[in-house]
Amino acid sequence: MLSPQSLIQTYLPLGQGPWKTFEPFLFCVHHNDQYPAGNESMAPKESLKGRNIGSDFSGRDGWSMYHGDSIPGFPQHPHRGFETISIIRQGLIDHSDSLGATARIGAGDVQWMTAGAGIVHAEMFPLVKQEGGNTTDFFQLWLNLPARKKMVSPKFKMFWNEEVPRWEHRDTEGHCSVITIIAGAINDIKPLSPPSDSWAAKSDSGVAIWLIDMEPGASFTLPIQPSGTKRVIYHVNGDRVELGGTNLDPQHGALMIAGYEHPLRAGQQGNSLLVLQALPIDEPVVQHGPFVMNSTQEIRRAIFDYQRTQFGGWPWSRPDPAHPREKGRFAKFANGEEQEPPSTKTPTSIQIEKP
Repeated sequence: MLSPQSLIQTYLPLGQGPWKTFEPFLFCVHHNDQYPAGNESMAPKESLKGRNIGSDFSGRDGWSMYHGDSIPGFPQHPHRGFETISIIRQGLIDHSDSLGATARIGAGDVQWMTAGAGIVHAEMFPLVKQEGGNTTDFFQLWLNLPARKKMVSPKFKMFWNEEVPRWEHRDTEGHCSVITIIAGAINDIKPLSPPSDSWAAKSDSGVAIWLIDMEPGASFTLPIQPSGTKRVIYHVNGDRVELGGTNLDPQHGALMIAGYEHPLRAGQQGNSLLVLQALPIDEPVVQHGPFVMNSTQEIRRAIFDYQRTQFGGWPWSRPDPAHPREKGRFAKFANGEEQEPPSTKTPTSIQIEKP
């Protein structure tokens, strides 16, 4: 029997930029930008002087332009061989892609995109508020695809805020933790179905993506981690959190020992945590920038195909398209289907633990 202090296998300092991940998760980044008011073009009202426009990751004044030169964000760029999962906590993201699909997603929404054989997309952050700030806060994950699925047709699914399952858990002292369930059932609450070609769609993959927001002093125990899976707990914000009898400091993650429950207790400020868990695909991983395949030959093919076909071309008039300021959240798919968020929120499941 392990002592509580032994539940952590490895501490992971997070720092700036992408966080350390374990296959099948290839990439995890938390963007939290305190953008200023937007001008008539939804670009920052403030001067861009002194920024490396085209590649601004400076965090200057609390925000970056990234690869945008007017509206912040990531203009058209390709992907092949994996999936992107964008989890929005605050702000807006305008998606456009080479299939002609487009969307505006906002707080609480999740976009799960299967790049598969190849897609070009743009992710722009329109600053719609002309007074006050435009905070943009979201996670983006890259989830690998198994070899047999790497060349499937690209597509995306929307998980609207109103339908994403959330569990409001109250401990014996009445403190609340809200668990947002993006993948992986917890307390018998099932997530929405992932794309059919995803590793997460495999019943025994163990894939879990949970966001946990804890009130000050709240206690919550993560269920037993399945054998063979890797579980990482990332400390997103708040003060020090107790984790299995030891502490997890801000801006740190922890790779956990499998086969055990993992008890959490929030600090005096409360805590936000991101939990990623999965069984590794256990295949060779060869990555070259936005392409993730199983061999260098497949990478060369991906580069050649992109240079030759542009993965279907770019149907938009500019590399960084954004929707009009007044446009609400919506999605238009490659088949022409249009979708808006449901008008009512899915009921939240609540469990009160007994002493």
